[in-house]
Amino acid sequence: MIYNVVEKFISINGEGTKAGELAAFIRLGGCNLNCSYCDTKWANFSAAPIEQLDEQALCEFAGNIHNVTITGGEPMLYDLGSLVSALMKKGHYVEIETNGSVRLDKLSYPRPAMTMDYKLPSSGMEKYMLTENFDLLTPADTVKFVSGSVNDLERALQIIKKYELIQKCNVYISPVFGSIESSEIVDFMKENDLNGVRLQLQLHKYIWDPMKRGV
Repeated sequence: MIYNVVEKFISINGEGTKAGELAAFIRLGGCNLNCSYCDTKWANFSAAPIEQLDEQALCEFAGNIHNVTITGGEPMLYDLGSLVSALMKKGHYVEIETNGSVRLDKLSYPRPAMTMDYKLPSSGMEKYMLTENFDLLTPADTVKFVSGSVNDLERALQIIKKYELIQKCNVYISPVFGSIESSEIVDFMKENDLNGVRLQLQLHKYIWDPMKRGV
């Protein structure tokens, strides 16, 4: 299988359950959504630089780095089965970052860990969310709410409670960088007794320039 890779690099995981750990990142081009705050829009256009690589080349790239994050764009638009299988057979811990608009069961079990967004109102993309994915979550998975306003936080609270997400998986709330103060999210968590929910900051945006690629 050939994959359109727009970026690959080794860095630390900036977010998620492996935050702060080394990871090999494989960014695939193309996305079916257009979020207002997207910081990788460049990867979604036909003019994006592309390397066409197969599973063997991507396994060689990952090398001895244990964690591998497949991201985009929207990686679940691809048939990832053979790539995930090849990486897992080599002993890598594989995580897929997905936007919540594609069914998780596109990948057969045992599948890798999923970090799945639920797009909140400020994204402009909430209508595309597949809530049936919540029934497919495992304790290894994460649901991420990228929040840019108090209205977003209130909607996240509704979804967390309605689908009992804290009992199913990891749950993170992350600020839209530059749109809401992290302290506002903490205050909201305190006011609503959000035990089991974690505030997540994108580490790479604090270590490097927020617009820097390849980190």
